Order: sequence, then C-alpha cells, then structure tokens
Amino acid sequence: MKTAATLLAAEEGANPLIPHTYELVVGIFSFLVVLVVVGRILVPRIQKTLAERTDAIEGGIKRAEEAQAEAQALQRRYTEQLEEARRDAARLREEAREQAAQIKAELREEAQAEARRLVEAAHTQIEADRQAAFAQLRTEIGRLSTDLAGRIVGESLEDEVRQTRIVDRFLDELEGSNAQAVR
Repeated sequence: MKTAATLLAAEEGANPLIPHTYELVVGIFSFLVVLVVVGRILVPRIQKTLAERTDAIEGGIKRAEEAQAEAQALQRRYTEQLEEARRDAARLREEAREQAAQIKAELREEAQAEARRLVEAAHTQIEADRQAAFAQLRTEIGRLSTDLAGRIVGESLEDEVRQTRIVDRFLDELEGSNAQAVR
C-alpha cells in the first residue's frame, strides 16, 4: 500500500529533494528580502543597541571603579583624620596632665611658702611675746627684789638708778648660773 504522496511523486518522475523552479525563485527572492531587511534595518539597530549597551556597561564599570577609588580615597582621608584626631587628643591629654602637675606643684610651693611664712610669723610673735614677758618679768622681779632687799637690809632702796643696777647684776648672775647648770 503505497501512499498518495508516493504515487504522486512517482507519476511526476521528479526527485523530491530538488525543489521546483518557481519555489526556488520565490525562496531566493524571499531570502533576499529578508537579507535586505535584516542587513539594512535590523543589523544597524542591533549594532547601535549593542554599542549603547557596551558603552553603558563599560561606563558603568568605569563609574564603579571611579566611585570605588573615590570611596577608598575618602576612607583613607577619614582614617588619616581619625588618626590625627587621636594624636591631637593624646597630645591634649598629655598637655592637661602636664598642666595639672604644674598647677599641683605651684599650689604645693605656694602652700609651703605660706606655711613657712606662718611659721616665721609665729616664731616672730613668740619671740616678741617672750621678750615682752621677759621685760615684764624683769621689771616685776626687780621691784620684788628691791622690796625684799629693802626689808632684809632695812634700808629703803628708792633710788631708781641703784635699783636698776642691782637688779640687772642679780639677773645676769642668775642667768649665768642657769646657763652653767644646763650644760
């Protein structure tokens, strides 16, 4: 049982692999039309689009590289500024420590000077008080000793010059004997 197409091909006596002339002409004409349309219209548009995309990609890559380089430069600058700020802070802390130590030393020196001044003032006051007490005591001892000597001798020792001379001699002898006893 042969099929109808086989029978038809056998009747024509033509080879089914070789096309007919009209099909060949229409095929070549259609191919040329497609070739012209594709070659003249579509290929330039495709090339233009590909060129735009290539430029966009290359530009994007270039912009990305520039942005990355700028970001790295900013990061370096930030790091340098941060390091400089740290150095400044350390320098300021060190200066503050030095100033604190200097102020502390100045205050200590002022306090010591004030303490020396107060001690000297106290010594001066004590010495003045001692001298005043000694003078008052000397006067009182002189009066008492002249009264006592006057009672012992039975004479009045009212002469001021004589009283002073006797009292001074007595006190000098008394101080001399105290000084020898202390040694």
